[in-house]
Order: sequence, then C-alpha cells, then structure tokens
Amino acid sequence: MKKLNLLILATVLLSLFSCKQPKETDIKSEDMGIIPGADQTELYLSLLEGKNVAMTLNQTSRIGNQLSLDSLVSLGINVVKVFGPEHGFRGGNVYDSLDTKTGVPIISLYRGKRKPSEEDLADVDVMIYDIQDVGVRFYTFLATLHYVMEACAENDVELIVLDRPNPNDFYVDGPVLEEGFESFVGLNPIPILHGLTLGEYATMLNGEGWLANGVQCKTTVIKVKNYEHGMPYDLPIDPSPNLNTKQSVLLYPSLCWFEGTIISQGRGTDPLIAFTVLGSPELEEKYTFSFDVVVDPRFVFSDYDTVPVTHYGLDLRDYDTEIFRETGQLNLQWLIEMYKAYPDKDKFFRKDSKGEYGRFFRLTGTDKLYQQIVEGKTEQEIRESWEPALSEYKKMHKKYLLYP
Repeated sequence: MKKLNLLILATVLLSLFSCKQPKETDIKSEDMGIIPGADQTELYLSLLEGKNVAMTLNQTSRIGNQLSLDSLVSLGINVVKVFGPEHGFRGGNVYDSLDTKTGVPIISLYRGKRKPSEEDLADVDVMIYDIQDVGVRFYTFLATLHYVMEACAENDVELIVLDRPNPNDFYVDGPVLEEGFESFVGLNPIPILHGLTLGEYATMLNGEGWLANGVQCKTTVIKVKNYEHGMPYDLPIDPSPNLNTKQSVLLYPSLCWFEGTIISQGRGTDPLIAFTVLGSPELEEKYTFSFDVVVDPRFVFSDYDTVPVTHYGLDLRDYDTEIFRETGQLNLQWLIEMYKAYPDKDKFFRKDSKGEYGRFFRLTGTDKLYQQIVEGKTEQEIRESWEPALSEYKKMHKKYLLYP
C-alpha cells in the first residue's frame, strides 16, 4: 500500500509540474504558489480507497491538466457517479446521461432536481465536491453545495470539499438576504459578496445550522495551500460560459442583479463580452458606446438577449477593478444611473409571469432595493439600510475562516 501511495503521488506531481492548463493564457506568476485542494491528492486519496465515490464537479474541477474525475479513475478510485451543476459536466451537458470518456453515470442537479435523492446516494460512501466558485451569493454553485450537504447528511454519506480560492474574497458587501426571498440564487442570510471559499462556506452551513432540520454533514475540507484571503488570483479555467475573463469575474458582483432588469449585460455578443458591458436599445440618446447582440443560445439569459440589435450604454472592459479592493464596496451607482437614464421606468425591472419583480428580488435578496431605486434614494441611504445585518454577518463569518 505504501508503494502504491508513493506511485500515485509521483504520478500527480508529474502531471502538476510538466503540463499546461487548458486555457489560452497560463496561470499568472503570482498564482504559481497557490495549490488548490484537488491537487493535493496525498491528503485525501487514502479517504477514497476501497469506497464507492461520487463527485459533484464541472469543467473547473482539475488535478493538474486533467479533469479530476479522469485523474481519480486513472488512479484506481471507484467513482460510481457524477453530479453536474448549472452549465453541466465537462462544460456542456446539463441532463442525466453517461460520461462518454469514463462511462460513469451523470446526474443533473440543474435540470429536473437540485438535490441528490436517497436513491442517488444508496451506493455512495463518499461525495467529493470540487467546483470553482466566484464568491457571490447568486452564483448557483453555492446553492448546489447546500443541497449536496443536506443530501449527504440525510443519507450518512461523508463529504470531502476540495477547496479552491475565491477571486472576490477581498471584500464583503451587499444587502443580506432576507427571510422570504430564498431561491436557487440565494438560500441563506448572507450578503451578495460573502468573503468565503466553498470550504469555509461548508463549515458555515454546518456551524449555523442552515441545512434542513439542522442536520449536520460530516465534512472534510482539503484546504488550499499557500493561500490567504485577499491574494490576487486569476482563475485558470473559465468558471462558466459568460465569465470568460478576469474582468468579468471581478465585475460580476456589481452586474448580475441587472439580470432582473431590462438592461443587457452583454450576453449573446460576438466576441463574447458578457459582464463587462451594460446597455439597451432604448438608451441611444443617452450613451455613445454601443455593442451588438447576436443570436447565440449558448450565452443568453432570456429572449431579450437574443434580439440582434444594437445596444447603447456603459463600456466597463477597462474599468479599474482595483477600486473594489480599495473601497471594499461593490458598485451601486451603475444601477442607479441606468434606472435614471432609461426612458420607460415601468419597464426597467423585469416582471415575471405573475406580473411581479421576482427575479430582481431573488437576486438582491430583498424587495427593498427595488423600492429604493424607484424612490430615488442615494447610495448612502441605500447602504445605510443594509445595516446592521451586513456588519453582523461580517463579524459572524470570521468564525469560519480557514485562511489568514
């Protein structure tokens, strides 16, 4: 067994240091010392040997230059099934199927159901959760972790979180989600920017008793090596189709709530510049910058994003995102500005089938921000309304930090 472990370690280390990541640009030099939990196989392979293993993962789940599923299967680990989140497994398929490379069954946690069933976990001893997060409440991998932990706790399955850095972990900001506004884009009372890695968030879910009926999930976190909160980190793999640049990842916390409005965030553009621009065809008289939306269903959010028409608005591709680090605040002014500029105020916020502004409420975690924007409240007035909940969260979340 000792020789086997040494062989496994040597195989993984060779993969790590001799291969390039499958991305057009390599990891930046300042990130070379950071080693995600998945790459530290010597810390968790012994927890998997002789057990039936399930994995919740996507295209960001890597050991060296390989998908972590492929690496673990090649090392003799008995992976019996894979659970795929939003955007699917291997970056595409979001439906139940068989993995064409390994033959492992894939169960979707996006189409049809959000939570593994008792039947799904009947033959599972250990679940691995290995997904790159971006540190924002409405990024759905956070909710998927919540539901996976609940299912594991309820079915006596151990969970191993292979932790990864949070590229937006240097600030905590935004309204704290209020009771009654829980959804797949926000399940728990946390602000938009929560300041945690997924490993830390898992410990919070247990510690705060937020899983259904207060169940506790037996969780092991394989920590990131050489990592501290606040360290700049360029993601080696795009976390989702519309977050395809460092700029989009850093702008995402301030732009995603526009999904609840008529304003386009650049989905369906060619070349793809999603979450680096804001605009609408109705703003031609207000702005000179323009971008064209084309019909590309891979990158759209709604029918509005597939209308091949020119949009006018804000170009944020060169916006200095260091401002977020300096101020410790997301940008609220863009939302205020775009509402003021839009000519038909009644159409600015999207209505759902019930004629309500549910999408915007779910993204912001409250109905108050909508009312404040409509009433013309200042940024200072709006931020004051986030207290004391925001300060209380900032104090509470420190109990769960695993990194300096």
